[in-house]
Amino acid sequence: MAGGGACAVAAFIGADIPSARAFDLSSLDVFGLFGSKEKPPAVSATTVPYELRFEITGVESESALKRSLEDASLLYRLRQDAPPDGETLARRAAADINPLIDALWAQGYFNAQVSIALDGVAVTRAGETPHAFAAAAERYRNRAAAPLVVTVEAGPLFKLRNVDIVESGRRDPTAQIADPGKVSGLVSGDPALSSSIRAAQAALVDYWRERSRPLARVVEVRPVVDHAARTMDVALVIDPGPVAGFGDVSVTEHGDIPPEVIRSFIYLEPGDPYSPKALADTRKSIAQIPAVGSVRLREGTSLDGAGNLPLFVEVNERPKRLIGFSARYSTIDGPAVKTYWEHRNLFGGAERLRLEGDIFFAPRIDGTKIQRFGDFLPSDLGGRFSASFMKPALGGSRNDLLVDVVGTRERIGTNRFGGYTGRYVTGSVGIRHRFSDVFSIQAALEAERGQTSDVLGQVDYMIAGVPLSLRYDSTDNALDPTRGLRITASVAPYAAFGRHDAPFVQSKASIAGYYALDEDARYVLAGRVGLGSIAGADLDQVPATRRFYAGGGGSVRGYAYRTLSPLGPLFHLTGGRSLFEASVEARIKITRTIGIVPFFDAGMAFESEIPNFKQKLQYAAGLGLRYYTPIGPIRLDVAAPLNPRKGDKPVALYISVGQSF
Repeated sequence: MAGGGACAVAAFIGADIPSARAFDLSSLDVFGLFGSKEKPPAVSATTVPYELRFEITGVESESALKRSLEDASLLYRLRQDAPPDGETLARRAAADINPLIDALWAQGYFNAQVSIALDGVAVTRAGETPHAFAAAAERYRNRAAAPLVVTVEAGPLFKLRNVDIVESGRRDPTAQIADPGKVSGLVSGDPALSSSIRAAQAALVDYWRERSRPLARVVEVRPVVDHAARTMDVALVIDPGPVAGFGDVSVTEHGDIPPEVIRSFIYLEPGDPYSPKALADTRKSIAQIPAVGSVRLREGTSLDGAGNLPLFVEVNERPKRLIGFSARYSTIDGPAVKTYWEHRNLFGGAERLRLEGDIFFAPRIDGTKIQRFGDFLPSDLGGRFSASFMKPALGGSRNDLLVDVVGTRERIGTNRFGGYTGRYVTGSVGIRHRFSDVFSIQAALEAERGQTSDVLGQVDYMIAGVPLSLRYDSTDNALDPTRGLRITASVAPYAAFGRHDAPFVQSKASIAGYYALDEDARYVLAGRVGLGSIAGADLDQVPATRRFYAGGGGSVRGYAYRTLSPLGPLFHLTGGRSLFEASVEARIKITRTIGIVPFFDAGMAFESEIPNFKQKLQYAAGLGLRYYTPIGPIRLDVAAPLNPRKGDKPVALYISVGQSF
């Protein structure tokens, strides 16, 4: 039920975020925007600068082969470091012959010829440094850069002929690969590339590791090149190793984080079948500890007496203190600023204390407008101040203590639809139990005291309850999930102590699923459904802050934040006792860093205890742009209501970090 305005811009600064560097136009050359040609060093009486040109014949993709040759070439790598004399340049050229030949062989050109020439004097063999080449180079001293030409006659591209996957030692009948070609990726008739053979070795090892054989290794590679037939036969000799489970897990490096805290986030048990996925899940689980910066899992080199593989955990701490600042602006919700301070190991037990303050514009809902600075009143500011404390792994268990206190003053709505004003303080103390790295439950004691006013009247209230919740999250990335499910559900019975209030039970559930259509997750289908219900009290007996509203950037895009709800007297928002939200997206990567996201949203809050689908839902559709960064995608969504109400904006723009759900 998060949201935003028709246009929102956010910026953030934190102590753990690398500082931005000054913008340099020359860095645009990385993208090839200017196409400027690199120049050799200036001519000099003390050095012999040179320029290098590659001439390649007999290949279809010259640019790809040229890049490989440049990577292998000493002349190319040292082109900005001019040698002191012609003799040194000649030796540098001679030293390039074998690496260039190796690069060509790696691309399947086993009959290739290479020469490096200057003014008709050529170097063709490694180790030779012809005096004529050095003399020719000296003639350019203090005159011009010596023009070196690397001539490559690639010859025919060799193909794979016979590919054999051979098991080393005594044959194990349980260690057979049904389709070796499919696993290795080596197929007769494909180009004989060294990169393909290296990839095949990795694929074979991964194949057996995924089948609980952690010590799998390629013992030998036997390539045989037939120059006459222009083919290569290759045999890969692999030792699958024994089937094994996980052995003892030792925390060998942990800084100031107690090892028992780290152990509580490790769900591997001795004897569990070995799998790379279990290792990845363990690394991800340990990284959930706020104090942890990086995690390294080191496998033992041999099995223990029980036939299991020992595991060693090495953890690096993050900086203990963090201070940050963020700001955002929305054409509907106005400006907002946030500052926060965090300590990630407060008492030496990996406890996290976070203090956070928000100041934001509270939109007017009484029909008046701010037209000049003098119209601005203190009541036009809202705020939220919070303190949260978490102590993980109580007594080394899988139980975490969570304490939260939040004080809020907010005004939600618009001049067109009205809304509510709320002032309240919420406190909670809870215990979260982690069953695994993906599933947890939580129970808490919560109390809230406040005052709300809306079209239904002003209410002073106090409620206390016992929220119970569960969470299941098997997604692969918090900010940019491409696979898995994310399920949350909660039920919270509340006792009410206000004069006009009644006890009620609030239930919420949300499920989001992500499905990658290809292995690289360039095409991802994502969907989300959210439901809510309040039972046991009439609408006017439930504090406005606890009622349901839809709309906004994390709900139904295209509509202002929390403006989709039943309308009461004067056609003002009242909130609802039930909620339905749904979204579907197609996340399409155009390049490695750029993507587009067509999406469709629907939702509404209802006066009834359960969603009444006979009532009108609000729909929106739009197109998003994603820029993928190491910290997550930067999201820009443009959404338009499909069945707008009078007063709704025709289009809305949202900018944030992370996917919409």
